[in-house]
Amino acid sequence: MRAVGRHTVREGRFWHRRAELVYDDAGEGPVAVYAHGGFVSQATEDRMGLFDWAPVLDAGQRLVRYDARAHGRSTGDPVDTDYTYSSLADDLLALLDQLGAAEPLVAMGASMGCGTVLHAAIQAPDRFSRLVLLIPPTAWTTRKAHSRDNRESADTIEREGVDAWLAAKGKQPRPAVVADVPEFPPTPAERVLPSVLRGLALSDLPSPTAIAALRRPSLILAWVDDPGHPLSTAETLAQLLPHADLHVSRTRADIRTWGERIAEYLTRP
Repeated sequence: MRAVGRHTVREGRFWHRRAELVYDDAGEGPVAVYAHGGFVSQATEDRMGLFDWAPVLDAGQRLVRYDARAHGRSTGDPVDTDYTYSSLADDLLALLDQLGAAEPLVAMGASMGCGTVLHAAIQAPDRFSRLVLLIPPTAWTTRKAHSRDNRESADTIEREGVDAWLAAKGKQPRPAVVADVPEFPPTPAERVLPSVLRGLALSDLPSPTAIAALRRPSLILAWVDDPGHPLSTAETLAQLLPHADLHVSRTRADIRTWGERIAEYLTRP
């Protein structure tokens, strides 16, 4: 057993499409599900100290966070199409079934998890009440170069090994607002990592037309000067979604307020 603040975390597991998916369940009240970003896990995000979930639990929410397919404690196969946003969205919807969620609930996601949440909301809008979209990833016109880089990274890992990829990645500048956040090795195993990268290369956010038709209140949290999560994506989402609030952080101190901002948003009438 572990805890988030004063709240005990319960572990759950279930099988879906050849993989065992592991989730943590804490708190009592309305359910809010969170999908993390690519290459990390719940435990890694906690070690990074990037997001503080205690305010969400203290606000009377039941918080369910899960390790995406092949990330952290969850298993996965080296199948490229298992890691597209739409396939990961299918995993999220399966988690809702596992939880027995009969009423619409809150879905939250960061980066890859943001793509997961948006695709799930397009596939099954009636299953969600509100969305919280953290650091939306590069999309649409800015996605092509990112996809090319992911394919090249997959090739590098297969040709030279994961250490060569990490060495090259380590030379790239980091956004100033998170420059002090510790980095950790990717949680997907090396045999699966190229497929994760190629699946993300095949992915994009839903079309602007589909997003504009998604009539769910949304909170968008973004930071600046990050090519992988450009402010242009967050701003476009804020324009497209009919009921969206956008907050942009320019300092690490402001990012630390995101837990409180999410808690306030989820308890807003």
